[in-house]
Amino acid sequence: MSLLDARNISHAFDYPLFENINFSLSPKESMAILGVSGSGKSTLLHICSTLLTPNQGEVILCDHNIYQDNDDARLTLRRYDVGIIFQSHYLFKGFFANENVELASLLSDKTMDDALLKRLGIADFMHYRVGDLSGGQQQRVSIARVLAKRPKIIFADEPTGNLDDKTAQEVMNVLFEYIEHENAALLLVTHNQQLAKQCTYVRHLHLDGLKEEA
Repeated sequence: MSLLDARNISHAFDYPLFENINFSLSPKESMAILGVSGSGKSTLLHICSTLLTPNQGEVILCDHNIYQDNDDARLTLRRYDVGIIFQSHYLFKGFFANENVELASLLSDKTMDDALLKRLGIADFMHYRVGDLSGGQQQRVSIARVLAKRPKIIFADEPTGNLDDKTAQEVMNVLFEYIEHENAALLLVTHNQQLAKQCTYVRHLHLDGLKEEA
C-alpha cells in the first residue's frame, strides 16, 4: 500500500519547471530529491504535501486524491497525517521551546515522546525561549514539533541545512528511525549527497521528470 502516489505531475510558473513526474512511496520508504537550484525541488515537495495545486496530474496521499478534496479535507490531512519540515523553522518566537512542541501534540491529539527530545539533543533546552536558542537548536525543535504529532508521511525541505555535519547525521538518523518504527514515509529535498544516499531511493529532478542517480 502506497502512502504517496504522484501521477503525471507537471508545473510551471512564468517558465516550465518539470513535467511527467511519477513516483510512489510506501511505508518505511524514503526518497531524496536532488537537483540544481531553481529546478523546482521545493515546488514538487509543496505539491505532494497539499500546499500547491499542480498545473497537471494528481497526488494520492494517504488514500486521498488531495486536489479533488476540498480545503477542509486537506487541512485535516495536514493536521493529523502530514508532517512538513521547512528549511526555515517557523517557530512561535514568543513561546518557550516546549510550548511549540506541545501545541503540535494538542492539535493532533498525540502525546510527546520525551525520548525523542533526547535523541534530537534538545531535552535540556525545552524551557528556553525560542529567541534564546541557536539556529541549530531552533531547527531541531521544529523537527520535534513535526514528529510530536506522529505523521504518516514527512516532507522535509533541507531539514539539516542549518546544522553541522555531525548533528545533521544525528537528526537524519532520528527521521529514518521514525519512519521505520511508525511505518511512515519520508520525502526529502536536499543538496547533501551523503545524506541523500542513505534514503531508499535517490532521484534527480529534471525538466522532463525524475531520474535515477547515474
